Amino acid sequence: MTTDPFTLFDTWFAEAREREPNDSNAMALATADADGRPSVRMVLLKGHGRDGFVFYTNRYSRKAHEMAANPHAALLFHWKSLRRQIRIEGSLAQASDAESDAYFASRARDSQLGAWASDQSRPLDSRATFESRFDEVKARFEGGDVPRPPHWGGYRLTPTHIEFWQDRAHRLHERRVFDLASDGRWVEGLLYP
Repeated sequence: MTTDPFTLFDTWFAEAREREPNDSNAMALATADADGRPSVRMVLLKGHGRDGFVFYTNRYSRKAHEMAANPHAALLFHWKSLRRQIRIEGSLAQASDAESDAYFASRARDSQLGAWASDQSRPLDSRATFESRFDEVKARFEGGDVPRPPHWGGYRLTPTHIEFWQDRAHRLHERRVFDLASDGRWVEGLLYP
């Protein structure tokens, strides 16, 4: 049994990618504003490693404003088919422009265009307005590459706490908890239930 949380994450994530029917990389992202009022939404994990867990968003969005005001957050992966969860807590920072550019270039063209057309978290008068914006952006970039919008990019959550939860019979669940010590080591505690 590994005592390294990143190796354990890689193992569980690989199993989820094989067995979870939809969006195995979906995770709940919980943030809080400057006054501590929380909010949560689903985002997609687009990169991970010992340096953290990466997702992308419009930097005009509510979550981006909350992350700027309070750069601490929590992630939750829930894989119902595996009866497992992983909770991750830590600090947030923007991914580099180079990293954001590289990921943006790998996206489907319509997703790239959607990033330009969307004023995420801002109200529109109708769906037709959004579709009209999409058509305008599509025409604007016709025949060429779609550059990353300046208001769109990645964030990395650098973990300080990682908890692996496994469902067990009779609600006798198992939790393996890893906390980052001040010397940079990960310290494990096994908790029941």
